[in-house]
Amino acid sequence: MGEVQYITDDLKNITGVIVPIDLWHELQSEKETAYLLKSEAMKERLLAARKRDKSIPFEEAREKLGI
Repeated sequence: MGEVQYITDDLKNITGVIVPIDLWHELQSEKETAYLLKSEAMKERLLAARKRDKSIPFEEAREKLGI
């Protein structure tokens, strides 16, 4: 993974950052998971899904969803 790059103004105050896209996706995923875990019902669903050992192919899931 690449390095985080800092953007500074003329006075060397950090005004922004550039992050590698892989890190950005990881941060977004963690943020979404944290949001979902705030709901007790969704937390139970996510934990149940983790325990499942049966899955269906992606194409079959798309077909069932009509997409």
